[in-house]
Amino acid sequence: MRKERKKRALPVLLIFCMLIALLTGCSGEDKVGVPITMAYISTDGTKIVEEEYYLESVSVGSQVKEILGQLSTAPDMMEYTAPLSQGIEVLDVTVNEDSVVLNLSREYNQLGSVMEILTRASIVRSLTQIESITYVSIQVEGSDIRDNDGELVGRLTADSFIDNSGEEISTYEKTTIRLYFANEEGTALKAVNRTLAYNTNIAMERLVLEELIKGPASTNTEVYALLSSDVKVLSVLVKDGVCYVNLDDTFLTVTTLVEPEVVIYGIVDTLCELSNVSRVQFSVSGDSNVMFRGAVSLSSEFTKDLSYVEAE
Repeated sequence: MRKERKKRALPVLLIFCMLIALLTGCSGEDKVGVPITMAYISTDGTKIVEEEYYLESVSVGSQVKEILGQLSTAPDMMEYTAPLSQGIEVLDVTVNEDSVVLNLSREYNQLGSVMEILTRASIVRSLTQIESITYVSIQVEGSDIRDNDGELVGRLTADSFIDNSGEEISTYEKTTIRLYFANEEGTALKAVNRTLAYNTNIAMERLVLEELIKGPASTNTEVYALLSSDVKVLSVLVKDGVCYVNLDDTFLTVTTLVEPEVVIYGIVDTLCELSNVSRVQFSVSGDSNVMFRGAVSLSSEFTKDLSYVEAE
């Protein structure tokens, strides 16, 4: 009697196992290949978003081309943007032993600072998903890309965009700052709002000063630089609402056509736009007992004065 029950149970068990295998096989039909994580850009242009993808190609060169093809095609998710679908063309790709050199069209240089960083991160983080690829170099029309300071970016890894907590590329954040530059005559100030991505390890007051020194965008012909681009920020810190700015001797020796008071208050008014700054104390190579162009004493603290701002 027991043998008969076993014989009856055996076909039922076999059918059950076949159903499980069939269901498992069907669910995996559309997931064939090497699993990777593709990095896209959120449609609001503020962060990197990820989506699972399965590489169908086998060779490294083919996998690189497949990933670049995906980064050039609008993804299924409506809230994602493919970085290379922004009019940027891939002109050439060189695959070495552990690296990829990517040559892009000039449209890459037309990206804003935030989108450029996110595009760069998306490309690098996606390509380094390939097992043998560690480094990615990006060129535009054959020239290596440079950062906002004009320095060569060089070879990038996935870790170039990941903070210590490993959460996302949030070593960079997006912000809008107000800068005061000179009018054409150098007799007054004009405000300019600048949106940029910045490294959160850099103090905002240093960021603001460095952006002032860089001067206005080349496309903005309505405002002019306050300072020589050769001026160096030796130190800057904020304590009890006072921003202590220490500049090198170039601040005194290299002059522009902007009136001295306009230069000083361009810096002061810009820094006082920050919520933690109410006053500014200057020093040159550590010394505050100096005259700026023989017209403005730097020995005292300065407060915001918008009377130098030109009426719109």
